[in-house]
Amino acid sequence: MDKSKRLFLKSKRSFRRRLPPIQSGDRIDYRNMSLISRFISEQGKILSRRVNRLTLKQQRLITIAIKQARILSSLPFLNNEKQFERSESTTRTTALRTRNK
Repeated sequence: MDKSKRLFLKSKRSFRRRLPPIQSGDRIDYRNMSLISRFISEQGKILSRRVNRLTLKQQRLITIAIKQARILSSLPFLNNEKQFERSESTTRTTALRTRNK
């Protein structure tokens, strides 16, 4: 078959449609921590709509719920645990280097 004709043929591979991350029965609320935590990165940032595969309305509601949970101290604003561990380990190694000299 010619290359030009091959471009217009549809591929016969089927794909499995992804399930929506928020079901119709789920309530988007600041108290629903199991739902909210799925849309936050490890650093504590709100993931984008493209990554979450949410509609615009759902993303707005999720963002509002996350911000409310942060204000009410249900969620931390930042998750600095890993950065703290790194800074501890670097101070230890620098302290050991100064002792050895």
